[in-house]
Amino acid sequence: MKDPVSRTILLFDIEKYSDRDDVEQTYLRRVLYDIADRALERAGIDETLRQRADRGDSVMELIDAGASVPALLRTLLTEVPARLHGYNRLASSSAQIRLRGVVATGYVAVDEHGGWVGSDLNHACRLLDAPLLRAALRERDNGFVLCVSEGVHTGIVRHDHHGIRAAEFHPVTLTSKNGPLRAWLHGPVPSGATDHGEAGAGEAPVPGTSGDVPAPGSPAAGAPAAPAQAPATPASPGAGGVVFDFGGGSPRFGGSLVAGDQHGVSGGQVTGDVHLGGTAGEDA
Repeated sequence: MKDPVSRTILLFDIEKYSDRDDVEQTYLRRVLYDIADRALERAGIDETLRQRADRGDSVMELIDAGASVPALLRTLLTEVPARLHGYNRLASSSAQIRLRGVVATGYVAVDEHGGWVGSDLNHACRLLDAPLLRAALRERDNGFVLCVSEGVHTGIVRHDHHGIRAAEFHPVTLTSKNGPLRAWLHGPVPSGATDHGEAGAGEAPVPGTSGDVPAPGSPAAGAPAAPAQAPATPASPGAGGVVFDFGGGSPRFGGSLVAGDQHGVSGGQVTGDVHLGGTAGEDA
């Protein structure tokens, strides 16, 4: 097997290809190849800079690492939808063609049988086959949906190159037989799917950053929980009036406000008149 080399990976797949008969499938394959060839030529990628593999209802292109990825993305976002529209408006219902597309980057090797080998290529194929990408295409009226790998987004898309608006790509997690795959979908996320933002879906807010104010009587965010309090022991009132017996620890008043002068008492009894809500000298 040859050493792996860096390549841009472009994949196209025809929606509902297996539902067509042999004649229709043959015709759709020709249309697919024509769309792929014209898009790559428009991006400045001629046949000397790419290798193609036929997968029946899909086409795989390994593109030389020196070819412009921004030019490829711009073409995919404009040329492919335009050609699909021009073709479909004249085609019969049985000959309509709708495509899923994936752009990824990675290392690919060619084995002794001429086959392509590489985990990055496997990853791209799983993105193409993900249920979320299929669902997104069903909701598109232009007949095309594009997904890019995390590496393409980091290296190209997020920098807002001319003709490639980063805001139009949304982070998604796609399911596959090998677990969740992180990717970026161009256009709206399909109904019922999850758009995983930068912080990740379902993450709990960091204490102190949500703007919430602790309820009266509750411990502050991040503070250790207060020790359990021993129940207060009832005491008989003395001659001086009301008696409060605190058997240990600190008394807590939850959900209300104690105004006026307050005095701390550690253990023991408080006897005599007790005034809450006033200051010395005020009428009770």
